[in-house]
Amino acid sequence: MDPAVREAIVQAAKYLGAGICMGIGAIGPGVGEGYIGAHAMDAMARQPEMANTLLRNMVIADAIAETTGIYSLIIALVLIFVA
Repeated sequence: MDPAVREAIVQAAKYLGAGICMGIGAIGPGVGEGYIGAHAMDAMARQPEMANTLLRNMVIADAIAETTGIYSLIIALVLIFVA
C-alpha cells in the first residue's frame, strides 16, 4: 500500500475517532445537567426560601457532571494531536 494512502487512512481514523469520542462523551453531561437543573428548579418551587442553597449546590453538581465531557474533550485532542 502506498505510504500516502496509509497516512490518509490513519488521519481519517484519528478524526473519526475524535468525533465519535466527543459525540458520545457529550451525551452524558447534557442529560445529567438537564436532570440536575430540572430537579433543582422543582426543589426551588417547593421551598423558595432554600433557593440560594439549592442554586449553589446545583452549580457544584453541574460542574461535577461536566467533568466527563471535559475528559472526552481531552481524549479527542490526544487522538488528534498526539496519536
